[in-house]
Amino acid sequence: MRRLKADRLKAVGLNRAMDTKGMATTEIQIVSSESGEPIAVIVPIELWREIESERETAYLLKSETMKDRLLQAAHRQNGMSFEAVVEKLGV
Repeated sequence: MRRLKADRLKAVGLNRAMDTKGMATTEIQIVSSESGEPIAVIVPIELWREIESERETAYLLKSETMKDRLLQAAHRQNGMSFEAVVEKLGV
């Protein structure tokens, strides 16, 4: 993909209704080349973090071993609070 100078690009703001996890309307910008071809998008950081989290989970769930570990961890009831760990480690 060739690089375009910034003055040859334009960003068009679009409001997209996002219905995942109760998210309100999110501002997403589509970056287009001079010819009007969409070449990139700009999304709010919180939406990006959610997308990355979902991609990581999907990757981990491809492995049966990791899938089992994640399900076990999700159902685990025993554990220590962060504060208890800090106190125990003396940090």
